[in-house]
Amino acid sequence: MISYSRQTPEAEPAAAAGDEHIAPAPRVSVQAFCETVETAAAVQSAGEDRRMAKAHLKIQMGGLTAAIEAYRSAPTPNVIILETEDRGQSILAGLDQLATVCDAGTRVVIISRLNDVALYRELVRRGISDYLIGPVGTLDIVRAVCGLFNAPEAKAVGRIVAVVGAKGGVGASTIAHNIGWSIARDLAFDSVVADLDLAFGTAGLDYNQDPAQGIADAVFSPDRVDTAFVDRLLSKCTDHLSLLAAPATLERVYDFGADAFDAIFDTLRGTIPFVVLDVPHQWTGWARQALIGADDILIVAAPDLANLRNTKNMIDLLRAARPNDQAPIYCLNNVGVPKRPEIKPAEFAKAIEAEPVAIIPFEPQLFGLATNNGQMIEEVSSGHRTAEMFRQMAQRLTGRSEARKTGSKFLPPLLSKLLSKSR
Repeated sequence: MISYSRQTPEAEPAAAAGDEHIAPAPRVSVQAFCETVETAAAVQSAGEDRRMAKAHLKIQMGGLTAAIEAYRSAPTPNVIILETEDRGQSILAGLDQLATVCDAGTRVVIISRLNDVALYRELVRRGISDYLIGPVGTLDIVRAVCGLFNAPEAKAVGRIVAVVGAKGGVGASTIAHNIGWSIARDLAFDSVVADLDLAFGTAGLDYNQDPAQGIADAVFSPDRVDTAFVDRLLSKCTDHLSLLAAPATLERVYDFGADAFDAIFDTLRGTIPFVVLDVPHQWTGWARQALIGADDILIVAAPDLANLRNTKNMIDLLRAARPNDQAPIYCLNNVGVPKRPEIKPAEFAKAIEAEPVAIIPFEPQLFGLATNNGQMIEEVSSGHRTAEMFRQMAQRLTGRSEARKTGSKFLPPLLSKLLSKSR
């Protein structure tokens, strides 16, 4: 019998891209043996998804027969995806042969067009990790592979929200900090705000914190990054909110590679339900990677031509880089500055081909008072309409505006999936 680990993702209805949170796969090797070009195309597309960026994927044709032959002389990977057009007993006979050449610990995902509960039960008994009923799409593959390494009860952990300005000085940091505060206070989720502007970050000032350590200590010591190390760097702001502050000093330069923050984000994702990235307005490899790797993206723009151009360029690029995710959203900030020519929100939305999630008016006294006091807008004026906008954006970005529906507790996840397909 093949020694596979049975870890199955919680069954969910088919969702549109971006409607569910799928945690990324770790650095694993995945090999797929397909019978049809349609499935091979779906697997190839899944390999290009941001959540599979760390997985090494190889695709071959030939199905179960080709897999048995391939592993007679080669070690098996972490995950094998097998498409088969065989019937029930033929599938089981083929798996018995595969067991003789398969390394212990390898996880197997079967793709078949057979909607057979009895077959499913037998596959589970033999330790198959997941069973997908074809035809499959890109997200089916992503969900299956990533779900093998993320326990269902941990699905709420590790959602990363990136906030970035379309142009410098548009107030993206202020909005990021208020949204992070609202996620923690209004939605009562443990959250971390990570200030990625190491030279000029303002999160420490906005939260009235002056920590001795922060995100720079992690970036410059990547070999030390783990949960305990990052915990020591966090500065507690409220019961549910912590800050990973920027040093905001100029004694050194902060030139990093594209993957400089990966270890930090992976560690935070594994322990914190929501992480808000305050991404500075600069186009470096690591800034681009932080945006592409985030689960949700908010672009902050002012109502002028340069912001319009930049917002459109950023949305277009991120949509292309994240085809299986929800498109980035944007808000307009500092709208209504006296005597300043502005692009009307309706015209801005028409050019972007999307409505802003919020239109934040120019309120210099309110924001100035909050900034000077090291407070959030809701602390200064809890009933203010702008505070309500931050609450609404926090709900939109976290997907927690409505109670999440849960499936039956009495059906095994894969059995529930099979039964739902047969209805």
